[in-house]
Amino acid sequence: MEESSNDDDTIGTMIRLFKVKEKQKENSLANGGRPPVKKQTAGELRLNKDIAELNLPQTCTIEFPNGKDDLMNFEVSVKPDEGYYRDGKFLFTFQVPPMYPHEPPKVFHPNIDLEGSVCLNVLREDWKPVLNINTIIYGLTHLFTEPNPEDPLNHEAAKLLRDNPYEFESNVRFAMEGGRVGNTWYARCIENPYD
Repeated sequence: MEESSNDDDTIGTMIRLFKVKEKQKENSLANGGRPPVKKQTAGELRLNKDIAELNLPQTCTIEFPNGKDDLMNFEVSVKPDEGYYRDGKFLFTFQVPPMYPHEPPKVFHPNIDLEGSVCLNVLREDWKPVLNINTIIYGLTHLFTEPNPEDPLNHEAAKLLRDNPYEFESNVRFAMEGGRVGNTWYARCIENPYD
């Protein structure tokens, strides 16, 4: 009796596999012989639109390290050409949530604060679904050209910027060259001008 039960299970499994393969074949034929296309979420559709409409400043580039199949995770490089941070190269990692644009992207950078948080109001309380990736990128470039000591993540640096901008600039240069400021060591982010 047990053999009959095992045979029935094996036959049932084979029939289910056969039905799955038939369904895959039907789907393939319906797509003109191509594999089935993954359905995009509303967030992915909106992000595709945002990326197609990007108008990046000259100082920015965008890369998709996981390829075209993962547009929800990308990197933006900012190379300020003016201000305290000129000549530096800063890489930001974007993680776009499935609920985008109703939720803002998560943006990280190891040198913004020691945890990688970015202090940009459009990534927090001022986010609205009408905003887009371009808005965030322009906001990031603005952080480098016009740092705001009135809304800081690093209160000590903001106080120094307000009270002694020359010392602030010296600290920025030293940190960007790969030095220590206070108790914190910073990796070099100034690019070689001959690259």
